[in-house]
Amino acid sequence: MFFQSRIMKKTVKELRKNQGYTAKELAEKLKLNTSTILKVDDFPLKDVPEPLKSKLLPILRGDYTDKIPWL
Repeated sequence: MFFQSRIMKKTVKELRKNQGYTAKELAEKLKLNTSTILKVDDFPLKDVPEPLKSKLLPILRGDYTDKIPWL
C-alpha cells in the first residue's frame, strides 16, 4: 500500500502513458467515451470522481499483467 500514494498523486495521462494506452484504447477497455477519459486526463488520480476512479485504478496500476502466465 506504500506505492498507492505515489499512484494517486500522478495524473491520469501520465499513468495511461506508462501503461502504453492511448485515450481511445483506455476508453474502449473501460467501455466509455473517449471524451470522458480526455476530461479527466489532466487530473491527479485522487481527484477523479469515485465511480470512474474505481474503474481506472486496476488498469492504470497494471493488475491485469500479474495474471499473464508467460511474464
